Amino acid sequence: MLQYEPWKKPGHLQPVKILSTHKQLHGQPVSNGMSLCTPVGEANAKIIQSTEEYKFVERLIPPSRVPIPPKRDGPAPSGWTPPAEMPPALPYMIRRSRMHNIPVYTDLTHGSRKTTIIRKVEGDIWALEKDVKEFLQQLTGKDLPTQVNEVTMILRVKGHFDVELKEWLVKKGF
Repeated sequence: MLQYEPWKKPGHLQPVKILSTHKQLHGQPVSNGMSLCTPVGEANAKIIQSTEEYKFVERLIPPSRVPIPPKRDGPAPSGWTPPAEMPPALPYMIRRSRMHNIPVYTDLTHGSRKTTIIRKVEGDIWALEKDVKEFLQQLTGKDLPTQVNEVTMILRVKGHFDVELKEWLVKKGF
């Protein structure tokens, strides 16, 4: 079944809905929402390419990287502390997360099992475990169980000690 569309024949007028103010018709600007009839086949609508408005588009595009934090002497108002200029001379290194935070986290499983996780460990993870055990022994008076995963370089400690371990690692220079 054929539909009758008279505007598809040469010489007939085609209805056009103008949606942008950046189009011009015969050199005259056309306002938004204006409906016109133009001859078919004629290239009478010109598109003006403008890069002035692209600054508004750039604001919507998320950055591909987290910016480098500014240099600070002490802690920021949020409590964030920058790493030391030189890493400490220890057999292990703990890298910051991509948001520049110390990678110490808490985990709660089965409703009551509390663990603290130290991630992004490089170097001798067993030396880190020994130092963490000594620090927590002085803090709590107990010898807390730990778990070392050499493949993923993660250290788990029984109990929630994230705040204490973060402060301890900042004092060490990480």
